[in-house]
Amino acid sequence: MEILVGVGRENITPELGALLFGYNGSMDSRTVHDDLTVTAAAFQYGEVKAMIISASLCLINTELSDEIRELAGNAAGILPENIILAATHTHSGPSVQNYEGWGVVNRKYCDNILIPQCVKAARKAADSMKPSRFGVGAAESRIGVNRRQFIKDGRIMLGQNPWGVYDPTMTVAAFKGLDGSPIVNIVHYGAHCTAHGANHEISRDWSGVMTDRLEKESGAVTLFINGAQGDTGPRLSNGGTVGAPEYTAEIGFLAAVDAIKIYKSIRTYRDTDCAILSGEIRIPFEPLMALDEAQRLLSGYESVPEHNLGRRIYMTLCEIVDLHKYGKSSKSDFVMKQSFIRIGNTVFAPLPFEVFSEISLRLRAFASYENVLLIGCANGDNSYLPTQDQLCRGGYEVDMFLWNHPHRLPDDADSRIVNAYLKIMQT
Repeated sequence: MEILVGVGRENITPELGALLFGYNGSMDSRTVHDDLTVTAAAFQYGEVKAMIISASLCLINTELSDEIRELAGNAAGILPENIILAATHTHSGPSVQNYEGWGVVNRKYCDNILIPQCVKAARKAADSMKPSRFGVGAAESRIGVNRRQFIKDGRIMLGQNPWGVYDPTMTVAAFKGLDGSPIVNIVHYGAHCTAHGANHEISRDWSGVMTDRLEKESGAVTLFINGAQGDTGPRLSNGGTVGAPEYTAEIGFLAAVDAIKIYKSIRTYRDTDCAILSGEIRIPFEPLMALDEAQRLLSGYESVPEHNLGRRIYMTLCEIVDLHKYGKSSKSDFVMKQSFIRIGNTVFAPLPFEVFSEISLRLRAFASYENVLLIGCANGDNSYLPTQDQLCRGGYEVDMFLWNHPHRLPDDADSRIVNAYLKIMQT
């Protein structure tokens, strides 16, 4: 019995004027550098059906992600829980996440473009499935770099940290028909898609350059899934991890060289199987911040911040006060149900966070599978997931983790999730 594989792609570029998401809440789109896409890869092995959908977006709201997975699943005849919906994390796409200080879900865009096109791509992928063989290759790529740059006084800024941890492994999973004809490639690597910089252009960023080039070389539709990019950015020649359009081409072509080399290193395509590995992760929240402490912190504000982290912290403090004053329900646990897709000895594991790279490295080191591809920004979004050792150093990502929600995850959330994911992979 062979695995059946199909692919579908649609354009999800918004109308000009739509607000972009990733830098601030007032960046409107004025030109299109390159079209945004949604690409779906469908798999069937016997009664098992699964799908990976990659969308050129920054972050997808969890409720919206669930909605898209259900509708796409209905169209493709696949259980929604067996669908991984991943955002490539381009910062030059429309807002489909509710973040105080960054933007809100653009419902008009979702209803008129994103959701219909995701459903169409999913249906096309399911309808085009045919018997295939599977090959996979991996190698080190230095296009990423740890972005938690140390300043002389000990603070952490966004930049390049040459001695910091990052996950250098780029993986290419490729599927070909029984006659050797190309079907689909999946490229996995962890790095922020911020090369294009804070401007008014719509773009897939560096990953778009890479996938386009590999498509031309291989003849197969190619989709990108971002890995543990929470503390990793593109290694730009300007010394930072945020650039301008010219840096998109620069780092994108370097990524393409690595991806093509890895693709060409795949010498054998074999029959394989597919399975779903599922489980529930439950982590107790920390006790809610005391009312007097939240009020003390709020009293330090002379005005309400308008953008980004400052507004995020302010609004979270307001939510804490409301929970105390008005008796609103308080959650005791963070609950997350996830399903992994196993294809042969390769596991695709979604995680709805911007994940620090060490988490990916630990999973790969401790799991029994040959390739463990942790997919960040997948099946929703819960802000950043740093490693416990980085909390004492602070910085933007740590503050986002601490102030994502009135109910904070514990400091060892990384270890709890790693252990839970390893347990799922043992099923």
